Amino acid sequence: MAFDYKKEYKEFYMPKGAPTIVTVPKMNYIAARGSGNPNDEDGEYKQAIGLLYGIAFTIKMSKKGNHQIDGYFDYVVPPLEGFWWQDGVVGVDYAHKDSFQWISVIRLPDFVTKEDFDWAVKEATVKKKQDFSKVEFFAYDEGLCVQCMHIGSYDDEPATVDAMHRFMEEQGYVLDITEKRMHHEIYLSDARKVAPEKLKTVVRHPIRRT
Repeated sequence: MAFDYKKEYKEFYMPKGAPTIVTVPKMNYIAARGSGNPNDEDGEYKQAIGLLYGIAFTIKMSKKGNHQIDGYFDYVVPPLEGFWWQDGVVGVDYAHKDSFQWISVIRLPDFVTKEDFDWAVKEATVKKKQDFSKVEFFAYDEGLCVQCMHIGSYDDEPATVDAMHRFMEEQGYVLDITEKRMHHEIYLSDARKVAPEKLKTVVRHPIRRT
């Protein structure tokens, strides 16, 4: 059976509907950076997602080709994630999506090295006849965070965020969003197929002790 990160690491991907404190270890990702409204039909965000999945599935299917990755095991491609920020805003302002800046990511299995990643970019470029130069190998050590499962529209996330912030303050923590520690979302639902009120999204914010 294929290894499923969501099931094996439930503390990171399947939190309860109440806020919790979690320490997230360093992970490697396929990443693409950009800016603008993620809902724009032909926008930079949707193009970036296509690039991420192009590389993700090139790596996953490498087992059938000539490039054999050392330590490879079969796995389910982890969910799409995103780090979001806006200049001059602590957290995110959902009313002004055009000012969003983001790093969209998909987690890489630990066995994927930078060399394997570079091979996948070259392989996908040739096979898909597409420019993957915007994609990067991104290592991120997220550290101490407060997180919660949000069920519903992305625009309704502020209520969940407020609950997270109240909880962290009660536990003796303060928000620690900086240029390097950002608002983080993990998308467990396909927004093209799931009704907005049923969307499942992990919302995560960096924190520190007071």
